[in-house]
Amino acid sequence: MLAIFGEPCDENVIRSRPATAPCPKSSGRWVLVATILASSMAFIDGTVVNVALPALQANLNATIVDVQWVIEAYSLLLAALLLVGGSLGDHYGRRRVFLAGVALFAVASAWCGLAANIGQLIVARAAQGLGAALLVPGSLAIISSSFPVNERGRAIGTWSGFSAITTAIGPVMGGWLIEHVSWRAVFFINVPIALLVILISLRSVPESSDKESAGLDWLGAIVGALGLGALVYGLIESSRLGFDDRSVLVALVAAAVLLGLFLMIETRVSNPMLPLALFRSRTFTGANLLTFLLYGALGGTLFFLPLNLIQVQHYSATAAGAVFLPFVLIIFLLSRWAGGLVESYGPKIPLIVGPLIAALGFALFMLPGANAGYWQNFFPAVVVLGTGMAVSVAPLTTTVMNSITENRVGIASGVNNAVSRAAGLLAIAVLGIVMLHVFSRALDRRLADGKLPASMLQSLQAQRTKLAAIALPEDADSATRTLMRHAIDESFVSGFRVVMVVGTALALASAGVALTLIGRSNA
Repeated sequence: MLAIFGEPCDENVIRSRPATAPCPKSSGRWVLVATILASSMAFIDGTVVNVALPALQANLNATIVDVQWVIEAYSLLLAALLLVGGSLGDHYGRRRVFLAGVALFAVASAWCGLAANIGQLIVARAAQGLGAALLVPGSLAIISSSFPVNERGRAIGTWSGFSAITTAIGPVMGGWLIEHVSWRAVFFINVPIALLVILISLRSVPESSDKESAGLDWLGAIVGALGLGALVYGLIESSRLGFDDRSVLVALVAAAVLLGLFLMIETRVSNPMLPLALFRSRTFTGANLLTFLLYGALGGTLFFLPLNLIQVQHYSATAAGAVFLPFVLIIFLLSRWAGGLVESYGPKIPLIVGPLIAALGFALFMLPGANAGYWQNFFPAVVVLGTGMAVSVAPLTTTVMNSITENRVGIASGVNNAVSRAAGLLAIAVLGIVMLHVFSRALDRRLADGKLPASMLQSLQAQRTKLAAIALPEDADSATRTLMRHAIDESFVSGFRVVMVVGTALALASAGVALTLIGRSNA
């Protein structure tokens, strides 16, 4: 769900690049069509798959750890290699790398649709993430290099508007496909879109590159990706194996060593992927810490929302996909107004108030129980959370841009974008541990009161890693099945509420960061 309105600083990645090879006006519209379709394809896959998770659990007999990996495999490759993808385009040609990303994304999407088991799907999702890491920064760079400065603002507005619309429609369309066709159709639909993007790009998108590109920080990219991957593996698998398992301990120790080594490398190479000198700015550090906390709260908590809506509240996949439409609409309508808040009040006040409103939105998600209606229970939470994010996003982006000298704006935007993605990646892993722990304890307590036969208790306990997707024993009578289903649903709600408590705390902490680290001036 994190990608439901894009990432912070997307637009400023475009603004920060010079137009090195402006395209003819006749080609400009085709450049926008290609980049909008490609970006939307990647953004939609960050949201639609969440809606598909209950279907994946049912059809592929997947545990909650398995479906975490379906999301995390994609996010890991995208977050770890996003900056590398942009550098590859600058060095080897933006259109060339963009097309490679689109083609890889298409092949990986078809692989996802054909996956025979959950393991194949996870590997295919990782390949999708690699393709997205090439095409997402490529689409932004192509816009910047194809339009002169006096036309770029309109191009950015068109790209942002259409990307927001397609990203909002995506979960609804995906939910309909899941409900009426198959979860596999969610992936197959990318293939014709990708083919159309390739045809348009070959015909109408000009090639460009940065002749002064300093090369690629391959060592930093590889070590950073391995360190992040080891950390995510250790956190996710600890839910299933426990923190005392040897493989989990090895992964977490390796993560600490590799991430430490990554920071050392970045201080020594001439063209670091992550220039640590940027963090000498107190405001830049504060803005990225705020990004990490707020986007971690958003990505981590909303991973569990479709599972709640479909498995516990019994919404259809289409209805679950439509739940966040008000959120997207509020972001769309208020983003321009929120940007003006910085001019009137400076960045500090909006970046305190916005996360505080978002914290209230997360807190409202704690209220619904099982079988809760949308308008009275989930709609207020969605509206308040959307308002909080709308107040936060534009001032946050402006703060990042204003905290760094003009010649470093591009890399600063890329770093902030990557931070937001890494935040969601790690939050899903950590909150998965929280959710499974609370769910297990609540389920044990409720089942102990039900005096069920030992065989039925054993069956339920063996499936606890499926959370609300636990299959009930076939030999149970109607009353017993009702008791067990009620215990499972209420246990999931208990875990969901604790997850939202964590989300609320993270949002409050991000407001605290703004209070202490963000200056009052917008300069």
